[in-house]
Amino acid sequence: MSISATMVKELRDASGAGMMDAKKALTETDGDMEAAIDWLRTKGLAKAAKKSGRTAAEGLVGVAVRGGVGVAVEVNSETDFVARNSDFQAIVRAIAEVATGCNDIEELRDAPMDDKTVQDAVTAKIATIGENLHLRRMASVEGGSVASYVHNAVAENLGKIGVLVALKGADNGIGKQIAMHIAATNPASLSEADLDPALVAREKAVLTEQARESGKPEGVIEKMIVGRMNKFFEEVTLLKQKFVINPDISVGQAAKEAGVEVVGFARLAVGEGVEKATEDFAAEVAKTAGR
Repeated sequence: MSISATMVKELRDASGAGMMDAKKALTETDGDMEAAIDWLRTKGLAKAAKKSGRTAAEGLVGVAVRGGVGVAVEVNSETDFVARNSDFQAIVRAIAEVATGCNDIEELRDAPMDDKTVQDAVTAKIATIGENLHLRRMASVEGGSVASYVHNAVAENLGKIGVLVALKGADNGIGKQIAMHIAATNPASLSEADLDPALVAREKAVLTEQARESGKPEGVIEKMIVGRMNKFFEEVTLLKQKFVINPDISVGQAAKEAGVEVVGFARLAVGEGVEKATEDFAAEVAKTAGR
């Protein structure tokens, strides 16, 4: 019988299996949904469904640079142990390479990798590794040259924090230094012009209230606010931050002295913004013991 896309989606939702595996299961069972689920279970391909509700907040960031394009991808797992698993490292590295040809995370999930889509490859890996895995984020930059840096690396181009720096001009080593700076300081934006207006407004409101509590004249307060906002911009924008390698100058000045211009950056840290489930040690031991 003909296997429709709707049937494949229904089976994927029910089993957690990949698209190609779901289609094959339906083909093998003449479209019988329950039989297809059983077929997937016998092949060990429905395990992902049982694990999909678990929090995946560990894992790795992988980076890849091809020409003037740099990408970073975050693939999450449930435990930090998986980050040391060679199979997991291999798939993160492969996904990063595929990502150099993609524009966003959705395109990456649907992109071909070997004989599957990237998302189906991740789903299939859940069954073999035994933990919930999640391709969470992708970031990319473009420039005349792109430098990368991985902090807390477990293997080449794989670690807990991945940074990319796009430069205009030939990189003579300054790119990696700036990438290391970004890993340490986590700037909010490249420049003042790129800052989230809501963040600027909120900071200005707080600083205004603080200044007014001083009881000083309005003219003095306005100058205080300008000075404090400039200090804020120096703290959160990359180009105005003091360069960690030479705090006497800003990152923007360091780049200029090296004959380049920073035109973009990206920083991904594993588990950033993911609410991790907590469990007391006694409960964890009891669970392990099956009590």
